[in-house]
Amino acid sequence: MKVILLKELRGKGGEGDVIEVAPGFANNYLFTQGYAIKATKGNLRQLEERRNNIAKREEVRIADANKLAESLNDKTVKVIAQVGDEGQLFGSVTAPNVADAIMNDLGIEVDRRRVELGKPIKTAGLHTVGISIYRDIKAKVNVLVGSEADFAEPANEEAVAQEAAEEAAETVAEVVELIEEVDPEDSVVVVVEENAE
Repeated sequence: MKVILLKELRGKGGEGDVIEVAPGFANNYLFTQGYAIKATKGNLRQLEERRNNIAKREEVRIADANKLAESLNDKTVKVIAQVGDEGQLFGSVTAPNVADAIMNDLGIEVDRRRVELGKPIKTAGLHTVGISIYRDIKAKVNVLVGSEADFAEPANEEAVAQEAAEEAAETVAEVVELIEEVDPEDSVVVVVEENAE
């Protein structure tokens, strides 16, 4: 049965394409879900009149898809999972996990059905995942899988050094204050050793 697609049908075609499908598929899915209409003479005539508008919409979709592909390509997102001793995950990272990580890390919403994972990720580390954006336009995203401890930010060394210097200054100030409180007639020797740690 020949049908005219009203919107993109993954693997079959895009808006305005005339394709041949099984009658059951057309009647039970394409027509009921609003993906297609029958390819009658009248509908084909209307399609020819609408071709210009369809071409303009297609150009906009392709431009948007290319822009999205550029913003996703070679970006890295982090997925937190429970990791065993040898890098094996307890469970796995699936397409919805990757789509959520893209949304959280990059702020870009990606349909989980567009994530081309193949099979779930079961090991920690860096994995490259394909994202099918529109027709033949695809992007590659790097997915870094690890535990919460792997992604914990290390303490800022300058802040730690600054804090240690402030504590040392407070200690010296306390010692000086104690020395000033001592009566000069009492002979007290105070030895301050620097800690080499």
